[in-house]
Amino acid sequence: MEISSFQSYLIILFVVLIIISIFVFRQFLRTRKEELNLVKFEQKGLNSLTKASELYEFGSIQIKKRLYAEASKTFLKAVESYDNEPVEAKAIIENALGFSYAAQNEFKKAIKHYNSAIKSLPEYTVALNNLASAQQRLLEYDLAYATYKKVLVIDPNNKTAIKKSKELKKRNNYTPFKGIKDKGF
Repeated sequence: MEISSFQSYLIILFVVLIIISIFVFRQFLRTRKEELNLVKFEQKGLNSLTKASELYEFGSIQIKKRLYAEASKTFLKAVESYDNEPVEAKAIIENALGFSYAAQNEFKKAIKHYNSAIKSLPEYTVALNNLASAQQRLLEYDLAYATYKKVLVIDPNNKTAIKKSKELKKRNNYTPFKGIKDKGF
């Protein structure tokens, strides 16, 4: 039995559609799970959540849903209740709070919390990258470049730091062309 080109086309199309439907279904399940968790946390209410881990999970879901102002409130409450948490958890919560402020274009507040995360965990490259990005948004290019260089000392293969430090190096070394004086339009 030979398979014609039309039949092979249909078989390939069918396989591709099955693969696509598997990915779409997985994404649907993932989104549904996040939605259910968000509803669960909202039904409990922010005041009933007392553990920093629960608050971090709730804030993370809010960030995924782009509810940055609500996430900031949630992370602030997590900061208040993270006394018994390990240093890594404190750094992660502070970084997430900084990220939620940065998403609202409140870069000075974001920098404060990124610095707090770095104070808790000095080699936390994600917080360092986020700090440099916020510094860059505040037009503090020299500070941002120095921060990206710190990241590269800790992790020489960090793609974000490599790319951004190259961009900032070009920017900091920029000099306008001065070869032709007073010519042109």
